Parts: sequence; structure tokens; C-alpha cells
Amino acid sequence: METFDIIIIGTGGGTKIARPAADLGCKVALIEKEDMGGTCLNRGCIPSKMLIHPADQIHHIRHAGQINIDADPHPRMQFKSLIERVTETVGDISDGLAPPYEEHPNIELIRGTAAFSGDHSVTVNGRELSADRIFIAVGTRPHIPDIPGLEGTPFMTSREALRNTDLPKRMIVLGAGYIGCELGHVYSSAGTDVHFIVRSELIRREDREIKDEFHRVFSQNNTLHEGFTAENVEYDGAIFKVMIRDKSGAEKILEAEALLVATGIVPNTDFLGLENTGIQTDDAGFIAVDGQLQTRVPGVYAMGDCNGNYFFRHTVNWEGEFLMRVLFEQPSDETIDYGAVPHAVFTYPQVAGVGKTEDELIAGQTEYVRGFCRYENTAMGMARQAGHGFVKLLIGKSDRKILGAHIIGDEASNMLHMVIALMYKNGTLDDLLNMIYIHPALPEAVRDAARDARDQLKNS
Repeated sequence: METFDIIIIGTGGGTKIARPAADLGCKVALIEKEDMGGTCLNRGCIPSKMLIHPADQIHHIRHAGQINIDADPHPRMQFKSLIERVTETVGDISDGLAPPYEEHPNIELIRGTAAFSGDHSVTVNGRELSADRIFIAVGTRPHIPDIPGLEGTPFMTSREALRNTDLPKRMIVLGAGYIGCELGHVYSSAGTDVHFIVRSELIRREDREIKDEFHRVFSQNNTLHEGFTAENVEYDGAIFKVMIRDKSGAEKILEAEALLVATGIVPNTDFLGLENTGIQTDDAGFIAVDGQLQTRVPGVYAMGDCNGNYFFRHTVNWEGEFLMRVLFEQPSDETIDYGAVPHAVFTYPQVAGVGKTEDELIAGQTEYVRGFCRYENTAMGMARQAGHGFVKLLIGKSDRKILGAHIIGDEASNMLHMVIALMYKNGTLDDLLNMIYIHPALPEAVRDAARDARDQLKNS
């Protein structure tokens, strides 16, 4: 049995603990079974956004005529070279992560698959390691639905779609969440005829008005088969045939050269040997944690996607900083406070949100007003000839607190940050009103939504 102060399983969010703890003198075992950097760097946020940015540019070129620019209406993405560039860039970054850990005197980087042999011991590569503190940061992987005929076919998940160099003529996307909409946007912009199988709604967890606007714009550029589920998959060596059925029993067959499965995620906890420990999971396999992210085994913590709290890189970064503070730097019994967790969907149109949706406020019987401003009603929106997009603010009636903000349109993820900052400071509607906004800039839509909320409060 080899003894360490800390064992960390996973080099995505787990790196928020490894070097800071090692710098404090802890002896750390850092275990990774795949590429350094985890899902975000290798199979998620970074490569997808490197593909989405060119896709956005192509979209703007195709619609340049609305701002009186004569542009080629059929710009072509250099798909193969783009994928190769992104893959090479991500690979170089991942490869560059290892040396600082390998050279650190208090860190041993171990390549292999870890499994628990006891509450505080793991095996990896035939070695048995133990530590008083163990951090599980193993992330998630794509969920593969149980559809007859799917297994054994060369379907893609997000992992393969991000590195595929062959642009298909047609593609079927099974799923209508963030991942499917983002990658579908990339392939559609590159020239693929993309068909979405939408069982319920596009980006269904968003605010209702956001979903309606997104559906209106997204459906103009993509073919949606709404209310359908995939019942069977066939592949003849070149073409996928997917039989879909709606609630009434109506059936149709979709054909395409490529099939992207984007039906959610599952935690990478099934290989961890958790049955050898007192660690508990829910029915979906996500690890149960308390307010300090500690599992049912004292001294063992789960962070990031695998604990099921949130599924963003920015939240696991927050968790890592929290754990470093309360366990090592300023030990305390403080519990984690995520505050208002923001998110964004980087497709077209872009979506960003923070705080409560209107449906949630109604369900909670919270008294509020809705401040609203469309992009086209601002100077910069007019300059861009914005045919879609708006800012929606949800303000508490009694205390004027900002309860939620939802934006759809160009630069939504950037625009949202001014509201995020105020929400973390318990800001109010008055904080949004009592500041000078650059004219003309898109954030004037936030100001005008705030003014709309102010006027409603006056009249309520």
C-alpha cells in the first residue's frame, strides 16, 4: 500500500486541487485514464467553440445582404482543415498540461484507470494507493439510448463529431438539447442538411419565451421533426435509416450519411468500484454529496459533473476553489454557495441565462415583474438589422431584486455578465438603472429592459 496525502481521480476539474494542494506541501497522486484536461478541453467546451465561431461567421456572411453587403451567399467552410486545426490545437494544449505535474516534487501523475478497493484506497495499474482525502472528478460521457439497431453502427456522439473530418451530405441529430443544437449548427453551417428528431422541445430547460424565440429562428435554418421518437436504426454500410414515430402512431423514415446521438449524459462512476466503499449514488449513478461536496465516506469528495449538481466547467472550477479554501487554506465548516449559476448555449441564435425562469417564479408563487426589450429596438440592434433577439429581466416586486435574466441573440453570453455580477452582489433593479451605458452598444437592451421593469413597478 502506497500512501499519499491526497488522491485525485480525473484531470479536468481535479486540477483545481492538485497543484494548489501540492504547493502547500501535500503529497498528491493525480490519476488520469485518458487525455489531460478532461471533457472540457478534449471533448467539450474548447473544441466545440473553436468550431462554432467559424459557423457563426458563415451565418453572418450568408445574411450580409440585410446590411447592404454584396457577399457570396454560399461561403464554404474548409471543414477538414478546420477539424484538423482544432484537433491539433487541443491535442497540443492537452500534451502541454502533463509536464508541470510530472515535474512537481509533490505530485505523481499516474496514467491509468482507478477503482476503489476500500473507502480510502484505490487500485491503478496493479498498484494500491491510499489517502486520507480522495477527490473524485471523473466527469460524464454521452448517454447511448437503447434503440433497436443502433448498437454496432458507426453513429457519432459529441466525441466523434468534434473530430470527424468527413463532412456528410445529410445528418440526423437525435436529441435537441445544448450539445445537439450546438453541433448541429456547426454541421449545418458547413453545408450538411441537418434533421433534428425532437421528442419534446428544443433546449427545453430554458425560459418559455426564450424557447419560443429560439424555435422560431432555429427552425429557419434546420429541419425539425417534432414530437417524434426514434424507434429503429438501420445502417447498410453507407446510409443510416432511422424510423421515427409520433404520439399518434404516425411513422416516417429519415435517411442520412451520418447520425449524431446527443441524448444526454451519464456519469463515469460505474467503473470506480464504488461497491467496495460506503459511497452512495442516485439511480442515475451520480454521487451523493453534502454541502461540502463530501460523499457518504468522510474524507472522500466528488466534484464536477459526476456529483450531478451542475454540468459546467465554470461550476467545477468554483467547486475546486471552494474545496481548496475550506479544506486546506482556511479550514471551516462552510457549505458551498453557488449563487446564481449562469449558462449559455453557443448555437445560433445564442442563448444565455441566470437565475429563475418565469415558469419557476410562477410555480413558486413569487410576485415579480418582467422587463423586456427586443434587440431591434436599440440603436445597435438597428445597426445590425437584428431580426431576432431580446433581453428579459425578472424583478421581485417587493424588494426589486434581480431574480433572473434571460437573453437570446448576438453576444448573449457576454451581455449576461453585467447581470451576473449584480446578482452575486444581491443587486437590485436600481443598480441596473443607476449606471451609464455606452451608446450605442448592445447592453442598452439590458438598460431598456430594466426601464421597462421600472415602469411596470410604478404602475403595479
